[in-house]
Amino acid sequence: MKPAMETAAEENAEQSQEKKVITRPEMEIGRYHWMYRSSRPHRYHHVPALRGNISPLGIQGCFECCIKCLGGVPYASLVATILCFSGVALFCGCGHVALTGTVSILEQHFSTTASDHALLSEVIQLMQYVIYGIASFFFLYGIILLAEGFYTTSAVKELHGEFKTTACGRCISGMFVFLTYVLGVAWLGVFGFSAVPVFMFYNIWSTCEVIKSFQANVTVPGDQICVDIRQYGIIPWNAVPGKACGPILENICNTNEFYMSYHLFIVACAGAGATVIALLIYMMATTYNYAVLKFKSREDCCTKF
Repeated sequence: MKPAMETAAEENAEQSQEKKVITRPEMEIGRYHWMYRSSRPHRYHHVPALRGNISPLGIQGCFECCIKCLGGVPYASLVATILCFSGVALFCGCGHVALTGTVSILEQHFSTTASDHALLSEVIQLMQYVIYGIASFFFLYGIILLAEGFYTTSAVKELHGEFKTTACGRCISGMFVFLTYVLGVAWLGVFGFSAVPVFMFYNIWSTCEVIKSFQANVTVPGDQICVDIRQYGIIPWNAVPGKACGPILENICNTNEFYMSYHLFIVACAGAGATVIALLIYMMATTYNYAVLKFKSREDCCTKF
């Protein structure tokens, strides 16, 4: 009985194999393996999870790239550069025009003889040339400090990576720190010096306001109220007329040259103050980056030994 059952099962299996139809995909797979004997079935390997929001293929998205780029921007140096450019532009541009207006006011109202204010004219012309040099120097220096900020920020961000700083790079960073400190002290003096013409024009303007307030009072003559420019030392004592009183002084205050020069000196002084603040920001940023780089270089040297 048992052999009969086994024989029947074998016959059924043979019949099923004869009736089995081979599909087209199976034929293609067989043909592929016949043509390429050395090919092996594809094996899928486990891909480890990567840090961050990075795909397994290693391609970063737009958001991740933007975040990485923004992380390497030296924001302190960028703000300081914008503030430095703005301050130097205001100081140089407004100061140049204000000095020209000052010479015109002196020639027309306080020193009619050219020989009396010849030295002052030469000094003002020299200062205008210095302004040109200051504008050119700080334009280049601001770009260099911004580039140095990008360099040091990238170095600080990659302290534990493959990025290595050299001794030359650290020396250049230290040189910029020292130079920025020197320029900061120098611009403190420039800021104080730019306040002197503002003080002088303010005294003249306040005197004119006093004359206007006395016009309603007939008992107080306005001709006795004067402004003597010679006491400031910008023109010699033998300059003629050297001073302006009463209505003449009031007319000087009402001219466009006086109005423009006064306000331009104020803006120039504000520009010098903005430049001082920008240099202070540069000092803090460059000093911090240099200290971190120097500490990291010492740490690397200690780990090598």
